[in-house]
Amino acid sequence: MTTPRLIRLPRLRPGDQVAVVAPSGPIAPERLDCGLDILRGWDLDPVASPGTRGSHDTLSYLAASDEGRAHELQQAWCDPSVAAVFAARGGYGAQRMVDLLDWDALRAAAPKPLVGFSDVTVLHEAFAVRAGVSSLHGPAVAGEVFLKDEATREHLRRTLFAPETVRTLASGTSRPLVPGRARGVTVGGCLAMLASEVGTAHARRGVPGGLLLLEDVGEPPYRIDRALTQLSRAGWLDGVAEIVLGSWARCGPYAQVREVLRDRLGGLGVPVVEEFGFGHGDSALTLPLGVPAELDATAGTLTLEIPALS
Repeated sequence: MTTPRLIRLPRLRPGDQVAVVAPSGPIAPERLDCGLDILRGWDLDPVASPGTRGSHDTLSYLAASDEGRAHELQQAWCDPSVAAVFAARGGYGAQRMVDLLDWDALRAAAPKPLVGFSDVTVLHEAFAVRAGVSSLHGPAVAGEVFLKDEATREHLRRTLFAPETVRTLASGTSRPLVPGRARGVTVGGCLAMLASEVGTAHARRGVPGGLLLLEDVGEPPYRIDRALTQLSRAGWLDGVAEIVLGSWARCGPYAQVREVLRDRLGGLGVPVVEEFGFGHGDSALTLPLGVPAELDATAGTLTLEIPALS
């Protein structure tokens, strides 16, 4: 069984109302305000959930209680007046609340873009597996790269409003770790979160035919090795068609990271491209998940067979 193509989502249009939620960690108010202003500059009407300006009573690394974060995400997704849901930031916490969501209600609601990365990988996986819905691995509204880098913002804006203009993705830093060309359906995100999902009740057992996207932050080389080894031992990498590697910010000297990636992934016999410019780096492409695409690792291009949004 191959990794399925997922339900495509509608593009945004000027004047759309969008929700900004905090499924994981707390947000600095000044960063949130700047991010909301950027969305308003795109002629969107952003509404921030109350949890984006709060924090957990005792656990300072969470934006609110698990029940509160789950309720706000579900409310935003199920609200027919909301055209898209943006994560304000990552951090940690999505694993704690994902099983509190009413998946029957989420499946019954009209699907819409979910934008985020890092810890939001848990939600990307959950919406793919439990609802069959695609999503966007893109910057967080209150994240540093979104606030500081114009190229990051512009690529997300074009993906949301004019997805046919960003069918071919490329990064000036990319290069082949293993040359070659192959097709697959995009899947993946933050390596540590993918590895920590293995063995949970609703996790995938593998991604055969998948075009696997991987990146991470703050993980030293031995922990990258451990996460990749966990995925390999679990059979999760069996049948992967190709691999796209993003940024490894604050993961140690990149030469050491590369050797781990080469050691753990180079023997799979599939094309692998590195430094593709998504994730936690200084600039970040928005990559759709659940969309068929072709990777040319030698040329350093990822071509979507269809636009990310309809």
